[in-house]
Amino acid sequence: MHPVRITSDDNRECCFNLIPINYTMESLIKFVQDEFVTKKEFPKFSSGDTITVYYEIKEGEKTRTQFFKGVVIQRRGSGSTETFTIRKMSGTVGVERIFPVNLPALQKIEVNKRGKVRRSRIYYFRELTGKKARIKEIRG
Repeated sequence: MHPVRITSDDNRECCFNLIPINYTMESLIKFVQDEFVTKKEFPKFSSGDTITVYYEIKEGEKTRTQFFKGVVIQRRGSGSTETFTIRKMSGTVGVERIFPVNLPALQKIEVNKRGKVRRSRIYYFRELTGKKARIKEIRG
């Protein structure tokens, strides 16, 4: 494995100057994400869980913390591109929001209930209303 020196157009050296040649583009992106993207520690959660996400909102010069509580519909991606979708009912209207896991504005995630579902992406949950829209809770 021979190291290669990466330079820009005007021959200035890049911050990662020794990268092995046999890296593919995907593994190069993964290497950079693992080295330079800071990871926050959040509790483990999956589809069907009811969670509360606290995130920071900037309004002009002020910042405030807002929360979004709902059921996790899906988790998608891996590494720094991982996202999760949460659905909640606001009155009679269903509201979904997609959060990247490494969003700097995310402050904390609380798992309120663990749900028992058979699928990893519960899109069928969108059409359910009333008692059908309940997810069985895992206790313990």
